[in-house]
Amino acid sequence: MSQSSRPVVQVVTPEPVVEGAGVHLRRSIGTRGLDHLDPFLLLDHFESVNPADYEAGFPYHPHRGIETVTIVRQGEVRHGDSLGHRGTIGAGDIQWMTSGSGILHEEMPQVRAEGIAGLQLWLNLPAREKMSRPKYRDLGGAQLTETGTDGGATIRVIAGEAGDGRLVGPVEGLAVAPKFVDVRLPPGTTFRETVPRGHTTFAYVDQGVVRFGPEQTPAHAPALVVFGDGDVVEASAGPGGGRFLLAAARPLHEPIARYGPFVMNTRAEIEQTLADLRTGNFIRREPRDE
Repeated sequence: MSQSSRPVVQVVTPEPVVEGAGVHLRRSIGTRGLDHLDPFLLLDHFESVNPADYEAGFPYHPHRGIETVTIVRQGEVRHGDSLGHRGTIGAGDIQWMTSGSGILHEEMPQVRAEGIAGLQLWLNLPAREKMSRPKYRDLGGAQLTETGTDGGATIRVIAGEAGDGRLVGPVEGLAVAPKFVDVRLPPGTTFRETVPRGHTTFAYVDQGVVRFGPEQTPAHAPALVVFGDGDVVEASAGPGGGRFLLAAARPLHEPIARYGPFVMNTRAEIEQTLADLRTGNFIRREPRDE
């Protein structure tokens, strides 16, 4: 049976927003126009060489019920959390944090000549895992090997499998079976990757121009490309090449109740979260991730 190419059903231009202590971002998921793409809750793109746009950063703040994935393209981000992790992530590095029952963390972009650039995604956790033990993964660029494809693209697999199972990302075993592939397309190259039917799938173009799907729909950075169902995502480079993140995951089909950095299933659970914050019970006293 021949595989069908996933069509482009929507191209979204990110909206400017200001978050944290005054960080200027572009947001494409988590807006009035696109509240979520189950199980993806938020997608922010940060990129600037002006320190005033980012140096205030994201001082200590709480999360519950989600996973956050931060991909640094350029510059450096200092981080710390209530699990005791401290460090910095730089160009090519990724931070994958499972907030579970509750975590406090800070992300502080460092002022450097090259500025800062990257992406942050929020993934929903299923109801049964929302109060699970928090976890943290710091994935250095060296753990994400760049591999050339037959079409001339260069890819890094962050989560899931690619290349018909020949390439496996370091992040595995998650409920929504995410596939995250970082794709570079030099001029004149193409990319083709299978994605399970029924999985929510998008591409975020943050460099250049990339054409997607059977209609060769162009997407000029910055742009979010949402796909319909099918078996394969197809892409080709514009004249100057391009770069995008391909993301896919199994939808949860569960109710969503959100309040800022907290995402649960019911309003009562949000109220309990706020009560936990007020009474000092937000951080659970249990063994922590090492």
